[in-house]
Amino acid sequence: MTTISLREALALHLCRGLGVSTILALQQKVPLPDVFTLSKADLCQLGLNEKLAQQLITTDWSHVDRIIEQCTALNIHVIHYFDEQYPAALTHICSPPWLLFCRGNRALLHQPQIAIVGSRSASRMGKEIGYDFARQLGEANFVTTSGMARGIDGAAHCGALSTSGGTIAVMGTGADVVYPKRHTELYWRIVEQGLIVSEFVPGTLPHGANFPRRNRIISGLSLGVLLVEAEIKSGSLVTARYAIEQNKEVFAIPGSIRHSLSEGCHFLIKQGAKLTENVSDIIEEVSFLPENSLYIIESERKQETCPVLQNLGYEVTDVDTLALRTQWPVEQVLARLLDLELEDKVERVLNGYIKLARG
Repeated sequence: MTTISLREALALHLCRGLGVSTILALQQKVPLPDVFTLSKADLCQLGLNEKLAQQLITTDWSHVDRIIEQCTALNIHVIHYFDEQYPAALTHICSPPWLLFCRGNRALLHQPQIAIVGSRSASRMGKEIGYDFARQLGEANFVTTSGMARGIDGAAHCGALSTSGGTIAVMGTGADVVYPKRHTELYWRIVEQGLIVSEFVPGTLPHGANFPRRNRIISGLSLGVLLVEAEIKSGSLVTARYAIEQNKEVFAIPGSIRHSLSEGCHFLIKQGAKLTENVSDIIEEVSFLPENSLYIIESERKQETCPVLQNLGYEVTDVDTLALRTQWPVEQVLARLLDLELEDKVERVLNGYIKLARG
């Protein structure tokens, strides 16, 4: 069993560009606490590039201690990858979070969960459906997991809170930052009756890139993802795509063919998602899932044959050009770029993306 202190785990978290896969590779060569005592040359010999090695040898321990003090003051509990409280489901996903900042009932992390996601500009009926499904799932002892966004997310959290089932809100901000502000009351209800989860340090403000990142955690924690309403190009479809890659069940509620908010659900149903009319459609599907059904993505193998990576150089390339080169739809290119960005293989810059050199 790997032994590492919270202080050391947080220091690794603050090392920009150091992901779980690299940390696990390091752990095979040296006890993790030792990386803070090694020289830059020693760290490079272990396989780290100079940028990562430089960050580790210049760790700002006073900054680390301030974050720990802040978490203590805010009653935010920090769980690292090797912590026994870390949810096993997340260890099986691509690019799992190294740390989870948790505020509320951490036991919910280990309960059966269904993610409910959908449009921020949901219809009144869509919000009612999200609320009712979460309520009924709660009554069946499932935790509802979502992202606390406007629309479907908020309605689902409220439906879950009306039962004893519980709810988890995975944030694209720090666990102490309420976003959107209109959900201030909902946030505090979740802290009291559910769980707030974030991979970002306290105080992290909303940033566009953070929300697609948190979607992999929403799907990763859950047995399946239910899409209630969604436009064809939406963050909810990113969550559904992660669920598919993680071998999770995907459920979609159909709607009118004349309604733009039905397009995303209909697209997923065409791709094989289960057309869902009531909660029993979900429960009967997930009740028979074997515990070992999670699909571990072989990231390195995918990268070797990834058309997006093959068609991206060290010069800035825009998404449309990549779509043209790969003959992939733009939304598929964007989704793959997000994966590569999480794996520190590409970097988003002004007007496009660039490939990152390996250290």
